[in-house]
Amino acid sequence: MDKWNLIIDVAGCENCNNCVLAAKDELVGNDFPGYSAPHPAQGRGVMHIERTVRGAAPLVDAAYVPKMCNHCDNAPCVKAGDDGAVRKRDDGIVIIDPVKAKGRRDLVDACPYGAIVWNEQLHLPQTWFFDAHLLDTGAKAPRCVGVCPTQAMEAVKLGDEHMAQRAKAEGLRTLKPEIGTKPRVYYKNLHRADHCFIAGSVTALVNGRIECVAGAEAILLRGGSKVASAVTDAFGDFKFDALPPHSGSYLVRTSHPSHGLTTRAANLGAGSVVLEDLQLVATKP
Repeated sequence: MDKWNLIIDVAGCENCNNCVLAAKDELVGNDFPGYSAPHPAQGRGVMHIERTVRGAAPLVDAAYVPKMCNHCDNAPCVKAGDDGAVRKRDDGIVIIDPVKAKGRRDLVDACPYGAIVWNEQLHLPQTWFFDAHLLDTGAKAPRCVGVCPTQAMEAVKLGDEHMAQRAKAEGLRTLKPEIGTKPRVYYKNLHRADHCFIAGSVTALVNGRIECVAGAEAILLRGGSKVASAVTDAFGDFKFDALPPHSGSYLVRTSHPSHGLTTRAANLGAGSVVLEDLQLVATKP
């Protein structure tokens, strides 16, 4: 059967926190029997946003990743709560039973994503349950989708095969795929949070003054092979993104037909690299 999935475009999230507030508004103080007991007003909610900052001045990049229950197909919390405390519905949604899970603080630790929060007042583990109470009464999507001003979130109900095809076609990824939990929350442009970039600015000496060079070609080489290419913008800036951290030595070659060329080495470790200005050197005719 078709199952619910959430797709989040990291490049579209601007940290407005509308999704976080919508979850709070829907769940705090409200009792939904069979789905959830009232959530507390204080403390971290079941939906939050994590920020990743890459690079260095003047080329800095900030990305925001909304995180919540992943509704995993191989969910550790379901295994830990197999006495009925946690159940996986046929439509893919994971529900923590607000009665049977009473006192089960161990379920908080069962989630490898930290998506289950502990309600100290009610002694109850709680999470974002895909607004199943709304979907079951005719809603087309959970509230987080409707309140996102940049439309960075999309809820889709598809068969597993079709969802896998879409994920492959659009380069969608999940969090921690290596642990085998098979999440149903997918991310687009996740490289903004877990990969690195090499960037720089191209300049040239023009009429005795150093000027930014727009339209210069930048080529990224590794081991003599071309990895990527870019063209500088109006400020002379370029960026090679989605590079694996700790991937080692690269060579950046920049050129412009009117201003010459230059080459610079770059070593990629744990973080992104912003090169000092690459000043083109005119070639001899």
